[in-house]
Amino acid sequence: MSIWALSLVMTAAILHAIWNFLAKKSLGGTSFVWLYTFTSTVIYSPIVLGVILWTDVTIGWAGIGLIAASALLHLLYAVTLQKGYRIGDFSLIYPIARGIGPMLVAFAAFFLLKEELNGLGKLGIFLIICSVFIFTGGLRILKERTMLPSILYGLLIGCMIASYSLLDKYIVSVSIIHPVLLNYGTNLGVSLLLFPFAKKHWQDVRLDWSSRKLETIGIGLFNPLAYILVLIAMVHAPVSYVAPVRELSILIGAILGVVFLKESFGRQRIIAALVMVIGVIMVAVS
Repeated sequence: MSIWALSLVMTAAILHAIWNFLAKKSLGGTSFVWLYTFTSTVIYSPIVLGVILWTDVTIGWAGIGLIAASALLHLLYAVTLQKGYRIGDFSLIYPIARGIGPMLVAFAAFFLLKEELNGLGKLGIFLIICSVFIFTGGLRILKERTMLPSILYGLLIGCMIASYSLLDKYIVSVSIIHPVLLNYGTNLGVSLLLFPFAKKHWQDVRLDWSSRKLETIGIGLFNPLAYILVLIAMVHAPVSYVAPVRELSILIGAILGVVFLKESFGRQRIIAALVMVIGVIMVAVS
């Protein structure tokens, strides 16, 4: 992988962890989800217009239906993510969700798509499971039940990440919809689906904008940008190299939660994040 591609993927990993950190820091709810997705559609409208004008774009009704399905999955993911961040530790939920997602995708590819899973991939899955055990402190979870909701949210969000990842992979590979248009379409779809809720709770939207303006703009900008940078990197480097480096966001997220949010079990969670990163890399390159 070239230095250029590596820098793009590293930047994407940092931005991904930062926008999730901002989501945790905001402690926002569903109205906040609508606000930052709407902001994102406004920010990236010129880029999407450029893609439409300079590329051959053909999206039929089937493509629109697939984008709508992706938007629905992303909506469930975003709302669940915000709810999880409101009750649990960022350094616990974010790494578990990001690590479990690729593992479930590998399982789905093995059982549903009949793709092979070699010894390295199996070892990676084992390390991911071990890292979750380290995150939770092992049997300590039986004594500290306050940790259980965070773990369950991390696992649930990981399932949602796996679901929309598989669907989006199908959309861009089979339906041949431009990834930038897919990303924009899902954000636009989430905005439209949540608009009735936002209109009904407009006072909450105005409060979110006045008190969480920085977080709103940050997530609206960094969320799609992290994805776009990965797409650009894939032009210059194999996917098998890009995917593992991207998962360094797991470690970055754990560090952000421990250092800036002063969350407990800091050293333990950073070690668990390192183990999880190694496991995810093994799954990705297997």
